[in-house]
Amino acid sequence: MRRGGIKLSNLRGSEGKYLYRGILFSLNKPIKSTAKGKKMMVLATKTVGGERRVKLIHFGALGYGHNYSQKAKRSYLARSAQIRNKAGKLTKNDPWSANYWARKILWPANKPARGPIST
Repeated sequence: MRRGGIKLSNLRGSEGKYLYRGILFSLNKPIKSTAKGKKMMVLATKTVGGERRVKLIHFGALGYGHNYSQKAKRSYLARSAQIRNKAGKLTKNDPWSANYWARKILWPANKPARGPIST
């Protein structure tokens, strides 16, 4: 069975921060992305097969606005709610998907549209 990610116990950590690929991360806390063309990244955690694992997720395309109007927000949330992974499962509730983090951070459903965050 393919598990994905790496074991959290394999990372060096102190005071709630973990060193991964030379960057200190707080788990599940997005920061500005180092990937070309992406806005943000997050070291996301998930329990797989009884062990806590982490995966680095980059999300949000640079150059595109987000959360700029209520109409755009409704449209994006409706469209992205139907995105599926290769196994056919919806990604909106999977913390190891960019869709999950874009919906949660860039297009939060429980907050009013307030214009793009400069990232």
